Amino acid sequence: MTEDSQRNFRSVYYEKVGFRGVEEKKSLEILLKDDRLGILPLHHESHAQVMMYRKGQYSDVLHALKVVRFVNDATPQVEVFLRMYQLESGKLPRSPSFPLKPEDEVFLAIAKAMEEMVEDSVDCYWIIRCFVNQLNSKYRDSLPQLPKAFEQYLNLEDSRLLSHLKMCSAVSRLPYDLWFNRCFAGCLPESSLQRQGLG
Repeated sequence: MTEDSQRNFRSVYYEKVGFRGVEEKKSLEILLKDDRLGILPLHHESHAQVMMYRKGQYSDVLHALKVVRFVNDATPQVEVFLRMYQLESGKLPRSPSFPLKPEDEVFLAIAKAMEEMVEDSVDCYWIIRCFVNQLNSKYRDSLPQLPKAFEQYLNLEDSRLLSHLKMCSAVSRLPYDLWFNRCFAGCLPESSLQRQGLG
């Protein structure tokens, strides 16, 4: 029996017993085509034009922030990203000297992590902006369930460690809010995210 006939047999069998067969290759292709963050339009022909508009918007917002003296050429790039996001979302404080809110600290942590991965500042801003918007609109409600899910996963992966943490009363003291609100950005040292060369 060839590979295709085996796959077709399985698909027919699964459908007969009530499971709709999904081919992994097709599912993977669909996921790769799907733009989860909404950063690019669906039609590839319009990507260049959209990027041109986004560069223009980026320049306009940056210029506006310079005019009102919220940023200058010496302002760190992640702070520029924050001020741009605040201006676009209508949350720019009256003065740059106002203390940062907790959500601003989250934004800065995510921006710092993203800045390490993305070289182009326009692309970096748009990725941060879309990521933070998705986090705030779609996933904020699920954050309270993450500590319990983390403990369940840790129990499966390393039950001895979880038992030790519970015995030391450390589980309740873990910085869950910091970890999950920031999506671990700024919580782990960069060296732990880098691949180590094989010896």
